[in-house]
Amino acid sequence: MTIQPWVWFATIGVLVAVLLVDVLVIGRRPHEPSMRECTTWIGMYVGLAVVFGIGVYFFAGGQYAGEFFAGWITEYSLSIDNLFVFLVILTRFGVPRAYQQTALLIGIILALVMRGIFIALGAAAINTFAWVFYIFGAILIYTAVQFVRSGNDHDSDYKENVLIRWAKNHLPATDQYNGVKLTLVENGKRLVTPMLMVMIALGTTDLLFALDSIPAIYGLTKEPYLVFAANVFALMGLRQLYFLIGGLVTRLVYLPIGLAVILGFIGAKLIMHALHENNLPFLNGGEPLHSVPDIGIAVSLSVIVGTLLVTTVASLAKSRRTERRERQEEPARSGRSAD
Repeated sequence: MTIQPWVWFATIGVLVAVLLVDVLVIGRRPHEPSMRECTTWIGMYVGLAVVFGIGVYFFAGGQYAGEFFAGWITEYSLSIDNLFVFLVILTRFGVPRAYQQTALLIGIILALVMRGIFIALGAAAINTFAWVFYIFGAILIYTAVQFVRSGNDHDSDYKENVLIRWAKNHLPATDQYNGVKLTLVENGKRLVTPMLMVMIALGTTDLLFALDSIPAIYGLTKEPYLVFAANVFALMGLRQLYFLIGGLVTRLVYLPIGLAVILGFIGAKLIMHALHENNLPFLNGGEPLHSVPDIGIAVSLSVIVGTLLVTTVASLAKSRRTERRERQEEPARSGRSAD
């Protein structure tokens, strides 16, 4: 897939323009978005992603279009899991609801910049070292195991990193918010507000998520252009998605298992691809193992979509059963309290 420089610049220009509109709108009026506002923005972002994928189909063919959609769906699914950790961060820092979407927006923009760096490094590594697929595959399988172990305990997924601890220990800070501003003046001294810590936490935490998501999407497509586009579209609606499904996201109890299956599958796919095109001298004499199957994008897309559907349906069914049982037990608890 040959991408001309002007296509790169045009794509980045359009996506940056969309983000600037979002920044200017939010920057003028920090608030907790309504359900209608969230639905409108998410619908627009999803529509743009679908139009982009259709464009890829017409200009580059079904193979690359399938790779984009598989990558976008996978990244979007991983982004939903990010929402759990975002919720933990915003809760721990006590961010007022009216300021949460501004904090999320800045954190996501920082994450986009950092993911762009990871994408470039990943592309360079793939082009230079074919054996990097073994490493990517191992990372994803390890992450899949961690998803299964942690389950829905997302409090353990977030730990203050070195940068946050350094900022807390070395920067003059206050525990008072000053709107969405990063500093305030108190007794003639300028102090940083908790909003700065929140933005650092969101940006660096999403950077850690990129360590999993970038290898995952490179397991579906080797085209940096598609990797970049899929990541941008997946992160674009994350802020609105946070408010739209804030209650629903806690009901997706089997999401970690579903993501573990997807990441484990892609990890195995990467290792199989590496074996299929092997050039390591100590393995099979440096010759490719053509007997190892190379899984196509159609199979990958089917596994990803099928796993997410099963995970979502099973999660919502379990949540309904739990809610029904709690309603049935409520009268009994009330009776015991009265006694």
